[in-house]
Amino acid sequence: MGPANPWLLSNCRLEEGCHLFDSMFVVLISKFFTRALHHIVIKISIAMLSKKLVSCVILDLDGTLLNTDGVVNDVLKALLVKLGKQWDSKAAHKIVGKTPYEAAAIIVQDYGLQCTIEDFGSEITSLFSDQWCNIKPLPGAERLLKHLRCHGVPMALASNSPRVNVESKISFHPGWKESFSAIVAGDEVRSGKPSPDIYFEAAKRLNVEPSNCLVIEDSLPGVLAGKAAGMEVVAVPSLPKQHHLYTSADEVINSLLDLQPEKWGLPPFQDWIDGTLPLEPWHIGGPVIKGYGRGSKMLGIPTANLSTEAYAAVLSEHPSGVYFGWAGLSTRGIYKMVMSIGWNPYFNNTEKTIEPWLLHNFNEDFYGEELHLTIVGYIRPEANFSSLESLIARIHEDGRIAERALDLPIYSRYKDDPYLRCTLPGAW
Repeated sequence: MGPANPWLLSNCRLEEGCHLFDSMFVVLISKFFTRALHHIVIKISIAMLSKKLVSCVILDLDGTLLNTDGVVNDVLKALLVKLGKQWDSKAAHKIVGKTPYEAAAIIVQDYGLQCTIEDFGSEITSLFSDQWCNIKPLPGAERLLKHLRCHGVPMALASNSPRVNVESKISFHPGWKESFSAIVAGDEVRSGKPSPDIYFEAAKRLNVEPSNCLVIEDSLPGVLAGKAAGMEVVAVPSLPKQHHLYTSADEVINSLLDLQPEKWGLPPFQDWIDGTLPLEPWHIGGPVIKGYGRGSKMLGIPTANLSTEAYAAVLSEHPSGVYFGWAGLSTRGIYKMVMSIGWNPYFNNTEKTIEPWLLHNFNEDFYGEELHLTIVGYIRPEANFSSLESLIARIHEDGRIAERALDLPIYSRYKDDPYLRCTLPGAW
């Protein structure tokens, strides 16, 4: 047997060295990613621990659970016209979260009314009482109450309104009164919000420490009251473009649809499906109008705008955000669509708009055609973006989410909604 081939020997040693190097490399990479993952887990844990875990939830009523803004505007408008004045809805922020007496005092003074605060308060209370039956729950309110009730989370209701008004309002919503372990009204404490009295009393009736309570509020006085009581507070501002004022809140969300109970140690919702939240279907429709011209020109995403004036009431009932569903065009057919409702913070709109994007390539415009929409789900809240590119990328992602979701049976069945077909040729 001849001498070993030195080239083969060196090649074998080289291969052994390579395997050794590979093993060391894998170990180093593994350690690197293990440490990186460890740091990520620590950061996530710290972020979660920065929010206190709670055992009870205390909710405000008007503007948080009930959509009273529309009724308030309508009643004030009618009453002030009767008194020879014109109600300015832009001044609504002055009375949000106030007690009825405080709100009446502000209006009497601001409008120079020739009546006492008591007389004005008495007349407007009577008008409001006639409208309690027409006040609808805000989106996500029924869902939240049912979720917390099913998981045995104690709840209290804390409202600046008098007890008789609170009882009357919730009487039109079956199961609400029974959902609350305690109800505290403004006339049952020494001082209303922003004083913490009402929240201290709610915690007392729940037999828990204030620090174990999560408050959900829409008004700034309510947020201040909750924090003054030493509670965790989630703000859901009822007035548009007011988020920046709620710096004292522990979290500010766009609507109750965006609440994540697990952040506070409460049971999470289990009803999200592939990045979407199923909703009770609602409808909107009308002729397609010209919008700002940004969709096609700036974004490369042609939207079919609808009039905001014709649907002001519908817009007030639904929070800003990205929704999806089905669109029926009068002369063309039915298509998947994703839609934004809101103020478009990147462009800083001055009015709330509806901008559906039909997920189909059309060869021409269809201004003036009748468009009917059936909205079946929710994707996310309205958000601002640091660049036009990031906005466009997010819109396309919303489109992909809607495209996939609408193939699911829970959503696809609404393609046959008669509302969509009533504008099509030959439809009944």
